[in-house]
Amino acid sequence: MDFEMKDKMRIVQELVPGRQITLLHIIANPDPMLYQKLGLDPKLDYSHAAIGILTVSPAETAVITADIAMKTSGADLGFVDRFSGTLIITGKVAEVESAFNAIAEYFKNTLKFTVCDVTRT
Repeated sequence: MDFEMKDKMRIVQELVPGRQITLLHIIANPDPMLYQKLGLDPKLDYSHAAIGILTVSPAETAVITADIAMKTSGADLGFVDRFSGTLIITGKVAEVESAFNAIAEYFKNTLKFTVCDVTRT
């Protein structure tokens, strides 16, 4: 081994995705500043609005979560990333909750994913 290789450390990072939804969280009545910081534009009265955030693995299935959310509620799509597995939706609290319940049910019962509970603040 030559001198240059001795002084260098090699780090290998791997992602081993499971079949799981690891976060289903509803932020009820968020501060309007949160919408602005996230780049969201709510069409609802802030006092009745909610932001829902979800993470799923494998990341590509975020597209499926977005489809289910749009088809099962009146929630609006704020952000979906098929590379990180993140979904953000906005709408009335009941709409976001309905979307997350439909997503959780489909992923648990049809796709046989491990699914966390829906949480809310």
